[in-house]
Amino acid sequence: MGCWAIGGPFWFGEIAAGYSGADDVESVRAVHAAWDHGIRVFDTSAVYGAGHSERLLGKALAGRDDAVIVSKFGHSIDATTRQLKGPRFEPEYVRWSVEHSLKRLGRDYIDVMLLHLNDLPVADAEPAFETLEAFVAVGAIGSYGWSTDFPASAGAMARRLGFSTVQHSMNLFFDAPSMCRVAREHGLTQLIRSPLGMGVLTGKFDDGRSIPGGDVRAGPPDWQGYFDGGRPREDLARQMAAVRELLTVGGRTLTQGALCWLLAKGPMILPIPGAKTTAQAIENAAAVVFGPLPESVMEEIETVLQRPPEGLPRAR
Repeated sequence: MGCWAIGGPFWFGEIAAGYSGADDVESVRAVHAAWDHGIRVFDTSAVYGAGHSERLLGKALAGRDDAVIVSKFGHSIDATTRQLKGPRFEPEYVRWSVEHSLKRLGRDYIDVMLLHLNDLPVADAEPAFETLEAFVAVGAIGSYGWSTDFPASAGAMARRLGFSTVQHSMNLFFDAPSMCRVAREHGLTQLIRSPLGMGVLTGKFDDGRSIPGGDVRAGPPDWQGYFDGGRPREDLARQMAAVRELLTVGGRTLTQGALCWLLAKGPMILPIPGAKTTAQAIENAAAVVFGPLPESVMEEIETVLQRPPEGLPRAR
């Protein structure tokens, strides 16, 4: 379960960086519903809601010691104004970030800690990962990784003993073959963000609804990539329509079909769909019950989709 949305609003200047419509009571219920339906991995970040997501997740998972928590660091935040203040990755700030994430989560251990700066140069990232090694050594974190869409960055860090995970964008609209190749070569777990195209692949916008202001998806297209003017990009809507019947094979919903497409891509690929409601959490979890899409369906999807070339690496 991805926990960006339950963090609520936060901002980068005047640009919304969080999701609208989150309700704390319902968010806790959603986490509990995910748990009750077998979900054990929960992905959050210090930046989501300027720390609110971590606090809420810690409350919801209190007493559930076998929950697998993934959190992230790398952006300085003002908790009062909920403003992003810029990247921070020097060792002192890394230590401060891990310690405060542990406090907000109410835990003495975080399973995986990720660098949350997508395009940070490798040379600048090295000291941050050195600092995380020290936390692994004392048992405060289990391992670490990088939330990045740059395969070379993940490959450069994969040699490190404690580097276990790469989080990157991947869905029916963008297959990420280069990152998948690097992850397979180095045995990295892949945590997939935007597995549902920020909601486009759920089909809930087919009725013409638009994203309200104050939501990251209402921001500039170069900021989030899936919406234009608060509505799904027309090219993406056409692609989804082309594979609708294939995704819903076997009684799956569109949401479940999109997640099952990812499950069919490999055993180390773990989608982290967000959920703000119990219904969303239960629907997402049921994708595991259906399992990966059949190979014949996967092949047909590739013949139908008009997916553009991967292109040069860029932050997504």
